[in-house]
Amino acid sequence: MTIDDIDEVSRVEQRCFATPWPASAYRRELRYPSQNFYIVLRDDPDGPKALSTAPRSVGTNGEDAGRIPFLTFLRKPGGRERCPILGFGGMWVLLDEAHITTIGVEPDEQGKGLGEYLFVALLDEAIQRRATWVTLEVRVSNQAAQALYRKYGFTVQGRRPSYYSDNHEDAFIMWSDSFRDPAYRDSIERLRQGILHRLASAVELDLSS
Repeated sequence: MTIDDIDEVSRVEQRCFATPWPASAYRRELRYPSQNFYIVLRDDPDGPKALSTAPRSVGTNGEDAGRIPFLTFLRKPGGRERCPILGFGGMWVLLDEAHITTIGVEPDEQGKGLGEYLFVALLDEAIQRRATWVTLEVRVSNQAAQALYRKYGFTVQGRRPSYYSDNHEDAFIMWSDSFRDPAYRDSIERLRQGILHRLASAVELDLSS
């Protein structure tokens, strides 16, 4: 994510959440790339279809991070106009702890695995930055998100009363297992390969129709 992405991210976020972040919050976060990591997921109809060549991830300043073959965090080849943003995600990292602060996907694109895709990208970056654990908050009513996080080994470790300002709903505090555990890292890798193959197949079908 770059400063130029913020307006479009804000529009997507307003369609996703009852209490979206102000644009100023993103501008503030992007000033400190050593502590924060924010990405956007773009729909690129000109992008590659095969898992071996596409998709790629990019870093906080738009450079190719080269870690996960990711859908389309890319600009259209040869064009100044950007492909539309389908989703976004972000976290901060301090010492050995990473905290996922936001993940959002366009409502019309939800249910296709894109949120999981973004989630895996954040986990990958946390590992690259040598975090030991990842934590996040989730609405107690958001069972779909909780199921995704549990799939990746997260467990509820606490509760924040009245955490969400729109309806004063509580939040569960969820934590990952330790990334120092080789078995846990292996399980993350297996899940990552699964979502990559799932989306590679979906992207190929969508683009050829």
